[in-house]
Amino acid sequence: MYPGTYAADPGRVAARTPDGEVLTYAELEERSVRLAHVLRDAGLRRGDVVALLTDNDLRAFEVYWAVMRSGLYLTAINHHLSPAEVSYILADSGASALIVSAALAPLATAVAGTGQVGLRLAFGGKVPGYDSYDAALGAASAVPFADQPHGAPMLYSSGTTGRPKGVRFPLPPGQIDEPGFAVVRNVHDVFGVTQDSVYLSPAPIYHAAPLRWCGAVQAYGATVVMMRRFDAEQALALIQEHRVTHAQFVPTMFVRMLQLPEAVRSAYDVSSLQVAVHAAAPCPVEVKQKMIDWWGPVLAEYYAGTESNGMTVIDSLTWLTRPGSVGRAVRGPVHVCADDGTELAAGQVGLVYFEADGVPFEYHNDPEKTRNAQHPAHRNWSTLGDIGYLDDDGFLFLTDRKSFVIISGGVNIYPQEIENVLALHPAVFDVAVIGVPDPEMGESVAAFVQPRDGVLTGPELEQEIIAFVKARIAGFKAPRSVRFVASLPRTETGKLAKGRLRDQVS
Repeated sequence: MYPGTYAADPGRVAARTPDGEVLTYAELEERSVRLAHVLRDAGLRRGDVVALLTDNDLRAFEVYWAVMRSGLYLTAINHHLSPAEVSYILADSGASALIVSAALAPLATAVAGTGQVGLRLAFGGKVPGYDSYDAALGAASAVPFADQPHGAPMLYSSGTTGRPKGVRFPLPPGQIDEPGFAVVRNVHDVFGVTQDSVYLSPAPIYHAAPLRWCGAVQAYGATVVMMRRFDAEQALALIQEHRVTHAQFVPTMFVRMLQLPEAVRSAYDVSSLQVAVHAAAPCPVEVKQKMIDWWGPVLAEYYAGTESNGMTVIDSLTWLTRPGSVGRAVRGPVHVCADDGTELAAGQVGLVYFEADGVPFEYHNDPEKTRNAQHPAHRNWSTLGDIGYLDDDGFLFLTDRKSFVIISGGVNIYPQEIENVLALHPAVFDVAVIGVPDPEMGESVAAFVQPRDGVLTGPELEQEIIAFVKARIAGFKAPRSVRFVASLPRTETGKLAKGRLRDQVS
């Protein structure tokens, strides 16, 4: 960890949970050092991958810092995925070690024999096929290595083909006591995190923003309050109890808090909040306005991705003058280009590119996807695939989702993966999956099915199709609804015209 993080005040709280579990900086330092020795003794060396399968458990931070101080990559895996999906990520990443929470024992057991994983550790209880995490740490040295090269996250973000792809960065140069990531600088320089800050993290730790932000907050010696899972009223109670100064939400969380009765909302003191960050999905203008009316001008929105290729930011007061904007570049600059790569003038809609100001990324084992994310003429310009425009003052407005990705509750769901599953259903002749407006989640998954001749449609078939998907991929990806149609709009070349389909249902 960075100088002064724990040495000056070893009893300072690095992280805590709502149920009273606490991890001090002295404990985090010692346990991450011990785990670094375990990883080294198991043969892992610079550039190797450690996979983490956990719920929101404080030991996730021990794993994070052990990897960061060992020159390794950390792949945190969504524990809502199916065993087949988790096994794919383990194999594709080439993970040499897998560390799991006993709370996920059935899933962990199902993937225990995957790929080239040699070291398997479980914390929080016994898991078949795994050694004891605590016993391994207890037998390891607590003396830091003299050489502690910087590691990095390598997190997986699904592509439109439905296969997850790891976002891989070159490892930062230097040692762990030197800030190696833009996010570490940004939490301080842009969002004002200091050693005295208290950061509320309500989202799953396997997601890119919660994992990297919590690590960055701890890099400055601040305290993380990690919720086990999001609950609207509990979030308000934790802000009051711990005098939270910084927090990060997705818009769906705002919606759920706004849905609380007025008497409940007004019962909690949120005046300690200095910055309430939101990202991951577009926030409806009305929702954001209500949050500013309630919490004051403390909301700060950023637009970025797991790829960390750039970022725009907008604060509340600026947003009130430009509602709907996601801000101006703090890492960039931003360019908006036509399909042929020509840069467009202000007000013209096109593909949004960030001009790299740091280390470029690549999609692990997918050079074609990496090339497709790059500008045809400027290789240091890359895109997340979003469409938008810049105004005359350089403020970015997004106008469409990338490749019709469904963003439900801040989580990206890729229609092609669901369509590939449903194409195998015996009652389905043709299928399209799109996002439809949802007042709570922002969007929900809807499947439009053209049935085979002679198939009887109705509620029973709808439930059968939903269950068919849930049996094959993660349940959160399954359609919330199935609509039966006579035909689907396709071009003469057979390409599904999802834009027309969305227009028909909007």
